Amino acid sequence: MGIAERIGSITSEIYEKILLEDVRKNPVPRHIGIITDGNRRYARSVGISENEGHLRGKEKLEEVLEWCMEVGVRIVTVYGFSTENFARSPDEVEFLFSLINRAFIDLMKDERVHRNKIRVKVIGEIRRLPEYLQETIRKVEEATNGYDEFRFNLAIGYGGREEIINAIRKIARKVREGELEPDEINEEMFRQYLYDGSIPDPDLILRTSGEERISNFLLWQSAYSELYFSDVYWPEFKKTDFLRAILSYQARKRRFGR
Repeated sequence: MGIAERIGSITSEIYEKILLEDVRKNPVPRHIGIITDGNRRYARSVGISENEGHLRGKEKLEEVLEWCMEVGVRIVTVYGFSTENFARSPDEVEFLFSLINRAFIDLMKDERVHRNKIRVKVIGEIRRLPEYLQETIRKVEEATNGYDEFRFNLAIGYGGREEIINAIRKIARKVREGELEPDEINEEMFRQYLYDGSIPDPDLILRTSGEERISNFLLWQSAYSELYFSDVYWPEFKKTDFLRAILSYQARKRRFGR
C-alpha cells in the first residue's frame, strides 16, 4: 500500500469514527428493511462473474448485520430473492438457492448467532423453494427460535403484492366459513395474516445501486417507513454509507400523517 493509500485509509477510519459518534447521540431505527441491489451490475463493472458478484453480496450482508448490531438496530429484514427473480435463468436461480442454503448452514454453526441470540426467520412463498432449501430453513428457524436479542428476517420468494393477496384469501375463507364477520376486519387483524405479523413495521428502508423504488418489498408494512437510497452497488456498500443512512433517518421528523 502506497503513502497516498495509507493516508486515505486513515482518513476513512477517522471519518467513520466521527459518523459513529454522531449516530450514537440519537435513537436509531429499531427495524431496518434492506433491498440489496446491484450484485450483477457490480460484477460486470469489475470484470468478475455474476455468481461471484452474488457471493460478494452475501459477504457484504454479514458485515452489514454486524454494523446494525453495533449501533443498536434490533430487527433487519433483507430482500434476498423476489417472486420476480424466479424468471431469471435456471442456472442463476439454482446458484442463488445454493448460496442461500450454504449461508443458512453456516449461520447455524456461527457462534456469533448464538452469542448475540439472533433469531432467523424466512418470509415468502417457501413452498416454491427447492425441498433441500425448505428443509434447511426449517432447521435454522428451529435452532434460533428461542432467541430474542436480534431478529434477522430474509425475504425469499417474496413479493409484497402476493403477501397482501394471500392474506386477503385467508381472510375471505374465514368469512365464507362463518368464522369471521366482515366488520371485524381491521389493520391489527389483517397484520396477523401476513407472512410474519409479529414484527413491527420497518422504520427505515434502505436500497443500494441508485434505484429509487421499493420494488414490491414490504408494501403493507412500509406505509410510514422512511426511505433512503444509496448510489453504490450492494457489494461496495461501506460502513460510512451505512452510517450516513442512519444519520439521514435521525434527521427526519416522523409524523405518521399527523
